[in-house]
Amino acid sequence: MMETLKVLGAPGRYIQGPGALSCLPEVIGELASSAYVLTDAIVAELLKADLAAGFEAAGLAAHFGLFPGECTRAEIERQTELARGSGSGVVVGVGGGKTIDTAKGISLFLGLPMVVVPTVASNDAPTSRLIVVYDDQHRTSEVLKLPRNPDVVVADTKVIASAPPRFLIAGIGDAVAKKFEAGQCALTGARNFFGGLPTKTALLLCESCYTTIREFGPASITAVRKGEVDESVENIVEATVLLSGLGFESGGLALAHSLNRGLTAQPETQAALHGELVAWGLLVQLLAEGRDAAFVDDMLGFYREIGLPVRLTDLGLSEPENAVIDAIAQITFDQAPYVANMERKLGAADIAENIRKLEALSA
Repeated sequence: MMETLKVLGAPGRYIQGPGALSCLPEVIGELASSAYVLTDAIVAELLKADLAAGFEAAGLAAHFGLFPGECTRAEIERQTELARGSGSGVVVGVGGGKTIDTAKGISLFLGLPMVVVPTVASNDAPTSRLIVVYDDQHRTSEVLKLPRNPDVVVADTKVIASAPPRFLIAGIGDAVAKKFEAGQCALTGARNFFGGLPTKTALLLCESCYTTIREFGPASITAVRKGEVDESVENIVEATVLLSGLGFESGGLALAHSLNRGLTAQPETQAALHGELVAWGLLVQLLAEGRDAAFVDDMLGFYREIGLPVRLTDLGLSEPENAVIDAIAQITFDQAPYVANMERKLGAADIAENIRKLEALSA
């Protein structure tokens, strides 16, 4: 029945702005009297004291867990047992995408409410109910799903803007693809991550995400390099966290995200961020769609202005031989289901051909 219906999903509440972190105790207090707060070591050093003081002032118990760096099934299970032992009534993920996804896993396994506090805007994990799980070699191993989207997302733009600019650039790379991926899903009748068809609202959100990025992207990077939070930063954070998150989950994905499977199987790409991989993947998708040369050149110019990758060497690969390109294409075709969402049906050879085209264009 669901496959014949249009479905849109979203978090229960989204809060954004400089100082939004101060709202967290009030938000938590509406859900439970105690929280299991998951952070990594860097975030703990920067924010734990303030978070703990805020919880204490609100009369809430806070139990802090330390995330070691990789969202694996084993780590989710370990953190789940720690959270269970704390007796907490809500899970709070404070950090980047993998910290957030691990916290979502705790929420899933314990059936607890979920609050997300992104400290970077490098990807669209915060609003989504998806949990991307990796193996110990940083390869995607499975994707789990919460029964619903996070209850609350709190995006403090002062915190986000203080992170290294590379993270926001990667977020732009992840978000800029959503219009084109959802567009392919709409053309092919592909299902979104709720098992339904994309609504017009979802497609409008993806369109707004793209236009916002093109208009405010360069200025936002200039601002964060100065440590400033201005209108461009506010707009880009909303695009990379909220619009991108709603757009991909309710709109669907295509080749740009599919190429992550092939790319992350290459040891040399391990230092690349998710959004950097997706941004490069979008360029391959645009070529596979048959976009005209002027449009592709325009996108390449935007990428270079922002600082997004345009070649495989930008992702950490040494000058790629044909065998490497063929391997990326074959793994993508074999393992990524979103390849089937492309209007032009692609085989592994087609994917490899378009990777080579991009390498030639961006040389």
